[in-house]
Amino acid sequence: MNIDSLRKYCLSFPQATENLQWGDDLCFKVGGKLFTIVSLEAVPQGLCFKCIPEKFAELCEQEGIRPAPYVGRYKWVYLDRLNVLPDSELRDLIRQSYEMVASKVKAKKTPKPKAKVRPHRKKK
Repeated sequence: MNIDSLRKYCLSFPQATENLQWGDDLCFKVGGKLFTIVSLEAVPQGLCFKCIPEKFAELCEQEGIRPAPYVGRYKWVYLDRLNVLPDSELRDLIRQSYEMVASKVKAKKTPKPKAKVRPHRKKK
């Protein structure tokens, strides 16, 4: 996968946006929250995304994949280059990252039901 196909794929998700952040990191977001980051200035270019804990442990055992700097404790991985994984697997992992982040964004925007207030009864 190259930068152009990765960019096109990430922007295909509903409400996905992109911006440059922290110098030359291309960040893909949903609801203002990151789901994928591409290091444009790195050679070769690296990629960072969120994954489920089980997949995080499995991926970090592979050569060229490690916990992401600063956010590894939140189960983000860093791929040293874009071709560490087959394109189909990478697309699936990016989709999962998007879905995890989007579900949290949606949950925060959904108003919580208000508690019913019982009328105060006077003691007799």
